[in-house]
Amino acid sequence: MKAAVIYWSGTGNTEQMAQAIADAAGAELFAVSDFSGSIADYDRIAFGCSAMGDEVLEEDEFEPFFASIEGDLSGKTIALFGSYGWGDGEWMRNWEERAKNDGAILVGGEGLIVNETPDDEALEKCAALGAELVKE
Repeated sequence: MKAAVIYWSGTGNTEQMAQAIADAAGAELFAVSDFSGSIADYDRIAFGCSAMGDEVLEEDEFEPFFASIEGDLSGKTIALFGSYGWGDGEWMRNWEERAKNDGAILVGGEGLIVNETPDDEALEKCAALGAELVKE
């Protein structure tokens, strides 16, 4: 099984989450700006993006990337994750709904969110998400 973790991180918090997920999943790790492959090449993918602005996905790099691959998500098992500093997780609820509408199968049925910098407990949840992502 081939897995990838593709993320955007402004402060490094979502990057820490991405690393923990990738380590647990044995997945290739990509900052979204460095990903040049095809979504079709991966059996399982975790997508990470922190909340920005009025609780939306980062608009310059991540949103355009995610919009460009939505047509490839139908039937694909994915995970969503990210950190936030304000709000109540609306950006993740909207993203979950969007991914489900794209036909993706969301690991655990919901995304994983962490307020600010992930602590040890949050990193354990990230590792568990990574293990679940590649579970057959």
